[in-house]
Amino acid sequence: MKDILKKLRKYEIRIRKALNSQMQGDFHSIFKGSGLEYDDVRSYQYGDDVRTIDWNVSAKGHGTFIKTFKEEKEQSIFLILDVSASQKIGNEGQQKIDISKEICALLAMSAIKENNQVGLICFSDQKEKYVKPGKGMKHSFHLVTEIFKLVPVSVRTNLSKAFRFTLDLLKRKSVVILISDFIDENYHHDLKGLARLHDLVVIHITDIRETTFPNLGIIPLKDQESGKTLWRNTSSAEFRNILNQTFGEKQIELEQFCRKNQANYLKIRTDEDYVPQLIKMFKVRNKMRKSG
Repeated sequence: MKDILKKLRKYEIRIRKALNSQMQGDFHSIFKGSGLEYDDVRSYQYGDDVRTIDWNVSAKGHGTFIKTFKEEKEQSIFLILDVSASQKIGNEGQQKIDISKEICALLAMSAIKENNQVGLICFSDQKEKYVKPGKGMKHSFHLVTEIFKLVPVSVRTNLSKAFRFTLDLLKRKSVVILISDFIDENYHHDLKGLARLHDLVVIHITDIRETTFPNLGIIPLKDQESGKTLWRNTSSAEFRNILNQTFGEKQIELEQFCRKNQANYLKIRTDEDYVPQLIKMFKVRNKMRKSG
């Protein structure tokens, strides 16, 4: 655990240094408050935006009033981590699940350091671990420990079930960061619900083996979730077309879905350095917030 924390701390320092230099001081945190919250009401004045009129208060007959807001300094961050067996693809120590856990822990530490409330949901086709939102370094260490010590009960995936659980759980708008390989079907309806009600960030974890498979002839391939072993001719055009359709097209579909529903999308491959990609994504988020 000490080695893991040391590695995560190194990544966090690297991210912050890059942000400070690239943003020229404009972006102090990757989890800076991202919106406005209701504060009070005051009398309407000429030039005020009519969209801010509080019609319930104004209807009492004492004049026209508008809502006033203050900047949110603190955010509620929820990390949703896919720990199903399909994540166990890649080189030893650098499988999709390893990279997913690293990113999840890194973002949790960064968010807590900025005094945000951070919660965690780990899922397969069931809730594997739920950590209530909390603050402080003790909570940060607890989160990291729970992420890396978790041994899932189930090997299967049910993204829709995880999204519905999250929707039922969160009572106020939060930043929801979803880390998964998205190997599942029929989850877009519930994902759309998350994007509509919350500030959604989708981090799509992939491995090169899913789109570029070596030509090994006829070999046995084991489905990690079903446990079944199937023999496949890896040199056939049909096999490669299936790979492209299963992973390539679905990745494009997910990216387009996020763009349409105003969710941030980031694809990270297990053999790539994910720190610069995280920096770039949060830089884009910051620009979007400034532009409204």
